[in-house]
Amino acid sequence: MSSDETPGAGELGDDRQHENAGQDVIRVDADDNSLGTVNRLDAHTGDGIRHRAFTSLLFDEDDRILLAQRSPDKRLWDTHWDGTVASHPVEGQSQEAATRERLEEELGVTPDQYDNLRVTDRFEYKRYYQNAGVEHEVCAVLKATLMDTDLDPDPEEVAGIMWVPYERLHENPRWYRQLRLCPWFEIAMRRDFDD
Repeated sequence: MSSDETPGAGELGDDRQHENAGQDVIRVDADDNSLGTVNRLDAHTGDGIRHRAFTSLLFDEDDRILLAQRSPDKRLWDTHWDGTVASHPVEGQSQEAATRERLEEELGVTPDQYDNLRVTDRFEYKRYYQNAGVEHEVCAVLKATLMDTDLDPDPEEVAGIMWVPYERLHENPRWYRQLRLCPWFEIAMRRDFDD
C-alpha cells in the first residue's frame, strides 16, 4: 500500500532489484491468521497473494480526517489520495506499532501528538491497478485523534496533505470523486467505525 512500488508480472525481470524484492509481508487467510511470510514483490504481482495490511486514519479534534496524497513515484495508485498512512506490518509487529512507525516516517508525527490509537475495523479486498500490480489484503483500520497537528511530510512518500470534514466525506463520497481515492481508503471511509 503506502510503500508498494511493485511492477506487473511482465516487468519482474527488470525490477527484481527494487527494494520491495528484498522485503516480506505476512501472508494471511481470510480471517487474518498468519500463514508465514511471502516476498512483498510477489504479493503485489500477477494474481497477488493475500497478505496483512493496515490503513490508519487520524482525526483532529473537530472530526476532520487527514488525507495524504501518494507520491508520483509510487507504482501503485501514484498521486491518489489515501487515508493518513497505510502499509504492512512486518512479522512480529502489531498494527499499532506499524502505524506509529509509518506516521513518524511519512508525516513526522510522533506518539505524543495523538491519542487513543486503536484498531476499529478489518476487511478483505482485492484490486488491480492498471498493468502495474495488485493489492489483495486483509486490511485493518486504525483510528486516532491528533491533538498537535504539526506535520513534516516526507516528499518521497507524500505529495500533499488535506484536512477534510469526515462526516461530509462519509455521507457524500461523490463530492470527492476528483481526488481519485485509493481503493482501500474508499472501503475504509464508507464503513462505520467501531468506537
